[in-house]
Amino acid sequence: MMTLDILGFLHLGFADIIDIIVVALILYVAFRWLRGSSAVNIFIAILMLFLIRIAAVALNMKLLSALLDTVIDVGAIALIVIFQPELRQFLGRVGRSTGITGERRSLFDRIFGRNVNAVDDTAAKALSVACFEMAEQKTGALIVLRRSNSLQDIIDTGDALDAEISSRLVENIFFKNSPLHDGAMIIGGNRIIAARCTLPITDRTDIPSKYGMRHKSAIGITERSDADVIVVSEQRGTVSFVRDGKITEVNSRNVLKLMLEPQKKEE
Repeated sequence: MMTLDILGFLHLGFADIIDIIVVALILYVAFRWLRGSSAVNIFIAILMLFLIRIAAVALNMKLLSALLDTVIDVGAIALIVIFQPELRQFLGRVGRSTGITGERRSLFDRIFGRNVNAVDDTAAKALSVACFEMAEQKTGALIVLRRSNSLQDIIDTGDALDAEISSRLVENIFFKNSPLHDGAMIIGGNRIIAARCTLPITDRTDIPSKYGMRHKSAIGITERSDADVIVVSEQRGTVSFVRDGKITEVNSRNVLKLMLEPQKKEE
C-alpha cells in the first residue's frame, strides 16, 4: 500500500483511466509508425527518459526531475529536426485521410465514388501485357498510378508526355536505349502523364535485400501519397505491385489487371 501511495496509483478516477488508455494508444500508434525505421531506437530512448522522469517525480527526486525537465524542454526542438521525415510522412497520411488535399472532383464523381484517375479495362490490360512482356525480356520499369493526390511535384521532375496508354508505347519508353527509360512513368486515368520522373526513396531498413532501388522508390512514393506502383525487376524478371508501402509479387497478367482497379475506399 505504501508503494502504491508513493507512486500515486491509489486514487484513479474515470478521467485518469481514459487518460492512460489514450496515452497507451498514442504510444502504440507511434511505435507502429516508426517500426522498421532508424528512428525507432530514438523513440524508445525518449520513452525511457519520460518513464524515469515520472518515477523521479513520484519519488520526489527534485534534482533528477529538474535535470530531466531541462533535457526534455531542450530536446523538444531537437525532436522536430530528428523526426522531420517521419513527421512529414505522418502529416501527409493524415491529410490524405481527410480527403481535403486531393484533386478537385465534380459533385457527380464524389457522390458515386468515381475516381477520375482510375484506368479503365483497356488501359489496365495494356499495362499488364506491357509489364509481363518487359519482365520476360528483363527490362526494368517503374510505373506510378496516380489516385487522388496530384503528384505534381513528382511530375515536374520528369518530362511531360500526355499520351494514350498502349503496351507498345510503355515498352518503348522503358527500352534500355530510350532517353526516357531511366526513372518513373506517371499515369493518371488512361493517359501517360510523364516519364523519367524521380521518386523519393523510403527510409525503411527492414526491406529484403532482393529488392533494389526501384522497389525502394516505389515504397517511398506510396508512403507519401495514395498512389500505387508497378515495378518490373531488371535482375529477377519479376513484376511487383506496391500499395501503402507493401510489396506484392504478381504472377500473372490477369491478377495484375485486377489489382490496377481503383481502391474500394475511395469516396
